[in-house]
Amino acid sequence: MKRNDKVIIFDFGNVLLAWEPQRLFQRSFPQGMEAVQAFMDEIGFAEWHAEQDRGRPFAQAIAEHSAKFPQYAHIFPDYDACYQEAVAGPIHGTVEILQRLKEAGYPLYGLSNYPTEKFSLARRKYAFMDWFDDILISGEVGLVKPDPAIFRLLLARIGRTAEECIFIDDSNANIAAARKLGFTPIQFHSPEQLEQELQALGI
Repeated sequence: MKRNDKVIIFDFGNVLLAWEPQRLFQRSFPQGMEAVQAFMDEIGFAEWHAEQDRGRPFAQAIAEHSAKFPQYAHIFPDYDACYQEAVAGPIHGTVEILQRLKEAGYPLYGLSNYPTEKFSLARRKYAFMDWFDDILISGEVGLVKPDPAIFRLLLARIGRTAEECIFIDDSNANIAAARKLGFTPIQFHSPEQLEQELQALGI
């Protein structure tokens, strides 16, 4: 493989793995998903979860949020104990693309906002995690996308420039950050769309 060949970097959540955090709390809200979403909005789930992506321990997160929202203290432990329920499974079309890229000899890397405590579970469960040359997880390094520092850290770790890299992610903010740094970004919407955009780039 020549050094100027493109390398391909994948996000995990909602690119390779279906991430549905609402599933964590369904048992506590038999009224349905509207009630689940109202609860998640009330507790600021996205912001709360982002700190676990950054490396905060789950035990600390649950203790702090239980003190802040004591009326929900009986619910928060499900976030830790049942975390794998939020990962609904692989997005098979993307996994198939990943397999073909691996078989074609492309260098493959993972860059994901993911809590360290939980990534080890996914890594053991999904065989395609072994297809990557290297994986950088936000919780391991205390940085989260779209912070440019995590992109630069990955580049330093793999010995590549941004211009050599195609970056695949579903987040607007992450795509914008990657583009600003010089990556060739593809915002993921579906496996079919991803395949078309990779083909347009000659991949």
